[in-house]
Amino acid sequence: MVVYINRHLKDVAMTLAEKKVGKIELSEGDLARKRTVDLLARAERQELETVWQALAETPVAQAVRGPETGLVMVRGRMGGGGAAFNLGEVTVTRATIRLASGTIGHAQALGTDREKARLSAIFDALWQEPATRDTIEATLLAPIAARVADADNKKADETAATRVDFFTMVRGDD
Repeated sequence: MVVYINRHLKDVAMTLAEKKVGKIELSEGDLARKRTVDLLARAERQELETVWQALAETPVAQAVRGPETGLVMVRGRMGGGGAAFNLGEVTVTRATIRLASGTIGHAQALGTDREKARLSAIFDALWQEPATRDTIEATLLAPIAARVADADNKKADETAATRVDFFTMVRGDD
């Protein structure tokens, strides 16, 4: 199960009234940031470390919060549309950093890997800077997106192989 936690997006706070009315529309910038944070949450530590070591200049990052580990309640819905219920708690590690330029990066990841959360926060901040965005997209986010898509396709193929088509046989009139 994958839990996506994107509570640090600016200007996307949803009020209780908006929750009752329906979905809130996100700008293109917010959608791109959400995609980035989602991909960084699904990144493997090895992917992050490989790109970190390949950087020409490693940025100086000051810890603002964490990395710290805690629990998050996961909610579910029966059939995807029923009443919400508490499914259980998962361990999440989060980190917030500030680059020397003042850009702040946030990251949250399932599990207790503090270094993964720290590196993800740094890459989030680097993605926000126009000078390094294209590099982060090409060297980190595109390979992660390809790996995730491959895994999703493999799982879909495995699931399709177990699909059972039911049909009703018509009995003759006796």
